[in-house]
Amino acid sequence: MLEVATAQELTAHIDQAIGTSEWVTVDQAMINAFADATGDHQWIHLDVERAKRDIPGGKTIAHGFLTLSLLPRLSQSVLNVRQRTHTLNYGTNRVRFTAPVPSGSRVRLHMKLISIEPVPKALRLTFENTVEIEGQDKPALVAETIQVTYT
Repeated sequence: MLEVATAQELTAHIDQAIGTSEWVTVDQAMINAFADATGDHQWIHLDVERAKRDIPGGKTIAHGFLTLSLLPRLSQSVLNVRQRTHTLNYGTNRVRFTAPVPSGSRVRLHMKLISIEPVPKALRLTFENTVEIEGQDKPALVAETIQVTYT
């Protein structure tokens, strides 16, 4: 984990890999809860029996947006800015769901800091995020995200 006192210290890490998160298991219970939260109840996410017959690999797959929503959780084990009041998600510049995440898979995040821009009372940080699926060559997700860290 990269730990810094202030977000300003991150300027030394622009265009560098920040780190890799711990593994998180995306199980069927997590997928079901996400479906209930979002109202996305497509069978490819929920119907275990049909997935055994009709999906290559025989497992349901996580929602792409579930994978994207894991970025805050995964990033907690990659970067810690100690002296901040709060951080807000500002947006995304680009998100690509490059491979499905089968139920029961473990995923982890690789973060790279792309840029830092000063804004009033804060810094706007842009990251390149790649979510790896254990045992697979192709990542599940590649996303450029922006957050604003207030000091």
